[in-house]
Amino acid sequence: MGRFLRWGGVAHHVVVEGAGPVVVLSAGLGMSWFDWDPVVPLLTPRHTVVRFDRPGHGLSGPAVAPPTAAGEAGRIAGLLDGLGLTGPVTVVGHSIAGFHAEAFARLHPSRTAGLVLVDSSVEERARPPAALPARLALARALGFLLGHAGVPAALGPATRRAVVRASRTGGGDPAPRDLVRLCYRGSRVWRGLVLENAAYGSVAAELLSLRRKLGPLDCPATVLAGGAGGGRWVGRQRGLAGVLGAGFAVAEGAGHLLMLDAPGVVASAI
Repeated sequence: MGRFLRWGGVAHHVVVEGAGPVVVLSAGLGMSWFDWDPVVPLLTPRHTVVRFDRPGHGLSGPAVAPPTAAGEAGRIAGLLDGLGLTGPVTVVGHSIAGFHAEAFARLHPSRTAGLVLVDSSVEERARPPAALPARLALARALGFLLGHAGVPAALGPATRRAVVRASRTGGGDPAPRDLVRLCYRGSRVWRGLVLENAAYGSVAAELLSLRRKLGPLDCPATVLAGGAGGGRWVGRQRGLAGVLGAGFAVAEGAGHLLMLDAPGVVASAI
């Protein structure tokens, strides 16, 4: 299952496989390292593939602070340092982790060989949300109440599977049932998910500020969109590629979870 590296006061679950140029994979909100399983075998013959769980996700420890764009970029850099991987990497972000991957590329350009955004979150006009401390406090309280009421133990794995099924076009949740139970029956993952979601608008606004301040990307980039998201969603993804000066491709028929519906397309982009 990998190893644990401590960074920022949190034990992070990290899995490293393969050999060659380094690729870092970061999954979306509430997802885990094993959600990249269909993509990894396509990369490891020629790449070193690094997967990690953010705080409150997968097997990593609980989140001790709300996420920020700079903080998540620093997390990727810190974990790579802990692994002794100091050269340029291709960083891949899915959904909300697209914010984090782009922030890494902007704040650590000398360490970025390429950027791939997989059906990334897009916020064209994000602004810092009002009353952010209150939002975060409410999120923490909600996460505590969910755990105290036993909701994750009763409904966690079933909820995870239902969300995955609804987010793809290729069937149900292929993740091993024992791993789903291990990760989603406890309150830790749900507390982390709620907290990360509460900080979403703040992270999006911070990333827009970084774009304005730092200018064009210093590395090649590709934006992948799931065609099943519909014309408006694909158009927004195309717009993101234009803003970043990135290549653009559509995985026709694939849902939001491209790594499950179209792993070959994701691997080819990387």
